[in-house]
Amino acid sequence: MSPSFPSEVPHASYFIYSPRGGSEIARESRRLRDALKLARPDILPKVADRVNRVHASGDFEGFFGEGVVLIPAPGHAPTVRGGDRPVERIARALQAKGLAAAVHPILHRETVVRKSAFAGRGERPSVQTHVDSMMVEVPEDFDLFPPPRIVIVDDFVTKGRTLYAAATVVSRAFPNSDLRGFALVRTMGFIDDIPRIVEPVVGVLRRDASGAVRREP
Repeated sequence: MSPSFPSEVPHASYFIYSPRGGSEIARESRRLRDALKLARPDILPKVADRVNRVHASGDFEGFFGEGVVLIPAPGHAPTVRGGDRPVERIARALQAKGLAAAVHPILHRETVVRKSAFAGRGERPSVQTHVDSMMVEVPEDFDLFPPPRIVIVDDFVTKGRTLYAAATVVSRAFPNSDLRGFALVRTMGFIDDIPRIVEPVVGVLRRDASGAVRREP
């Protein structure tokens, strides 16, 4: 019998981004995308502070706080141990605001997968492909074992396959932990334009016949 997949994974995000909109707001969202992809040090503390304010208001309840361990999601290529990846810098910026107890980069990509951004329709890696390419590597000095709550952190979420697959792999390593996903930005690929950039939301990721999909209110 193959290992099980979570029935659903709660997820939250803060910004929205339009990949093709022509308005000034859409263009601004793409400039923000570029800055976050680089995890620019001049904006990360400001972004983390914004997320902290939403958390303080109760809208991100259950995602951050005491005892939470943040695990950065892997990129599309094999992970370089000890590297300074943008997603890890995002997670550490959130931790610096008191949103988590620790950041543990223990989820690694072992084999390369195709970048979803450059894949055509129907060519994006499947959830199973993502799962097969990832592994959890727990160091001997891991000081929060097992973590009571884990949040997988990523910069962007589109259909949610990477985030859902990452949560699947981590859930198999820590089956008794409360597991969630958080992405700073969700892609609004089917909308020509967006009315705003800031739109905090909480939803779930579910696996269906076409792969994991985001579901939001």
